[in-house]
Amino acid sequence: METLQIGEYTLTWLRGGVTHLDGGAMFGVVPKPLWAKKYPHNENNQIPLRTDPILIQGNGETFLIESGIGVGKLTDKQKRNFGVTEESSIEWSLKKLGMTTADIDYVLMTHMHYDHANGLTKRNDEEFVSVFPNSKIITSKVEWDEMRAPNIRSRNTYWKENWQPIQEQVQTFENEWKYGPIRMVHTGGHSDGHSIIILQDGGETALHMADIMPTHAHQNVLWVMAYDDYPMISIHAKEKWLEFGLSQKAWFTFYHDAIYRAVKWNGENELVATVKRAE
Repeated sequence: METLQIGEYTLTWLRGGVTHLDGGAMFGVVPKPLWAKKYPHNENNQIPLRTDPILIQGNGETFLIESGIGVGKLTDKQKRNFGVTEESSIEWSLKKLGMTTADIDYVLMTHMHYDHANGLTKRNDEEFVSVFPNSKIITSKVEWDEMRAPNIRSRNTYWKENWQPIQEQVQTFENEWKYGPIRMVHTGGHSDGHSIIILQDGGETALHMADIMPTHAHQNVLWVMAYDDYPMISIHAKEKWLEFGLSQKAWFTFYHDAIYRAVKWNGENELVATVKRAE
């Protein structure tokens, strides 16, 4: 498992599963001849996308960014449509680190779409139960409200199985949530309640822009997904926070990227440091 050190905090990528989604949908209006130069695709025009949560450990506490694609939550048809070739093995990943899901103090949910939130719950006989029973689950109030009352567009990605079993654990915030060196900031864009995460410690910064910059190939401010509910908000948020990250010489971390776990860019948009995903 790949790691990254930010001050006194260690980031570790767990195995949360892999999907293959349509490249045109993932890059929106960007022509294929452009995006295909920056990210691989298969014969079906699908691009590989990880769903790997990031474990953060430091100061005696443990955080998890996102929860993975889950286990046993998808039908065969959904697996085919979403190109799922691997489900989550979070418990296995944590066991390799001498931990269990009961050891996670906070689960930080940038948003609650199925590919981020499926791993929050699992089936136990005839019911679904929390995977992280001792965790506080943090998400924006806007996101939490829409998850429980989705609109005609979002109802296919907000599943009751993912929120009903954990509702007593959820804590929401309006604009910003802060705990020690970690901040969650509501941005909107990809979803109305979408948030990003900033970790600053020891003079170093990690910026997790979640699905407003899902892979390193989405660095161009105008390259936003067709999946975004509010693409112009995504563009403005990406522009603002990309500038912030570059000013801080930040590591940009990824949940979906199948090539890099984290990257640093210089002012000329050139990669100057990377953490590559091991095969």
